[in-house]
Parts: sequence; C-alpha cells; structure tokens
Amino acid sequence: MNNKPLILVTNDDSIHAKGLHKLVEIVRQYGEVVVIASEQIMSGMSHAVTIKVPLMPRLSKKEEGYTEYITNGTPVDNVKIGRHRLLNRKPDLIVSGINHGSNAAINIVYSGTMAAAMEGAIEGIPAIGFSLDDFDSEADFSHVSPYIQTIVKKVLREGLPEGVCLNVNFPKKSSEPLKGIKTVRQAKARWVEEFELRTDPYGRQYYWMGGVFENGDPRHDTDEKAMADNYVAVVPVKIDFTADQYLDKLKF
Repeated sequence: MNNKPLILVTNDDSIHAKGLHKLVEIVRQYGEVVVIASEQIMSGMSHAVTIKVPLMPRLSKKEEGYTEYITNGTPVDNVKIGRHRLLNRKPDLIVSGINHGSNAAINIVYSGTMAAAMEGAIEGIPAIGFSLDDFDSEADFSHVSPYIQTIVKKVLREGLPEGVCLNVNFPKKSSEPLKGIKTVRQAKARWVEEFELRTDPYGRQYYWMGGVFENGDPRHDTDEKAMADNYVAVVPVKIDFTADQYLDKLKF
C-alpha cells in the first residue's frame, strides 16, 4: 500500500460521528486511510493539547488499506500522536471532519476540527477541514461527496502552500442543489454570548452559555455569503498570525 497516498482522518465530534464516517467513505478511494479520533466529543477544543493525563490510543480496526484508532485526546493530540508515533510514514494528506456545524467566520478560532487541519499545516502536511452547516447528529451529508472528491483530488495532486490549510464549509442540505465551489475570505462575524443563570437540583446556581451568531459583514466575497447563496465555501487559512500591515507602524 506504500505506493498509495497515506491519508490521516480525524474530527472533533468523536469516532461515532456520522460526518466522520461519511468522510472516511469518500477518501478511502484515494489512498490508505488511518483514522485517529476521540471516544468523546471534543467540540470547541480549538488547539488544546493534553498535558495532564496520559494519551491512550487503542487500535479498534485494521484491514487492507484501513486502520482505526480510538483515543482520549483532542483533535490536535490525534494529529500529533499519529504523525510521531502511530503512523509508519508522514501522511500525504490530513482531512478533518465532516464537522456537524459550520466552522465559517470566527468559528475557526474555537473549532477542534480546524485546529487539527492547522496542526497539519504546522507539520508541513497538506490539510483540509470539512464542515456542514447542520448541528444535527443525523445531519444529511448526501450532497457533499462530489465536492469533497474534487477538493481532495486537487490537494493530493497540487499540494498547498507552506503554512496554509483549507477551511471548507457546506450549506445545509436543501431542496436546491449546490451551485458549486467558491474560494472566499473569512467573514467578519462573531458570537455574542449569553450566560443564563440556572439552579441545579441541590439549589446551587450556575451559568449555561448560549448566544447568537451575528454577521454584519456586507462583503460579497466571504464564506458566510457563499454559503447563504448555496455555494461550498473554501477559505485558505494561514498559520502565521502576524499582522504584517502593522509591523512598520508599531515602533517603540
């Protein structure tokens, strides 16, 4: 199998997630696949790594061209331990998802799905995060396959620039077919949190975080706009956070 691309698959919705299974089904046709995913849901973990407890991956399945590990780690842990301990060679591609819920706009900052892809970029491995704008555990992924195939084949063939990964977001399945793929920028949109005060059965007060997503970005070349128009949104993401335009202005 070593003449075939090695593809590492992970996510933040756990090994049990329907989106992960769909992504595995799609990418198995392009190479040898190793899945490393967590037993528990790791949504919202961002780039967290595990440093206070041992990482304990266990082999759960192995067959021709396919290996699966279940871990207690975060998505970034899974990329790291896969790259440095569990895989016999450097992956040709890392794919993360398919996330149940959008990772467009500011969601990328909180997303474990995209953190795994960004960790791939840090390691110098082409990496893609895939997300669907539907939080339902039984979300319908039937419309995403041809677009994932197109994007995966392009990245396997051409690679990605150093320090860049892709953030790919799909609109929720509707009665209208997707219109295609748009390469766009991240929208200037954010969550406005609300903390509801509640009382538990023992009379203790606690807060439950909720909120609303606000998009006041009027631009027509953003991920939020593309999805609203029923396109697949692809945002190239860089791992260098430097505000280059401010370097010459910030003098001490």
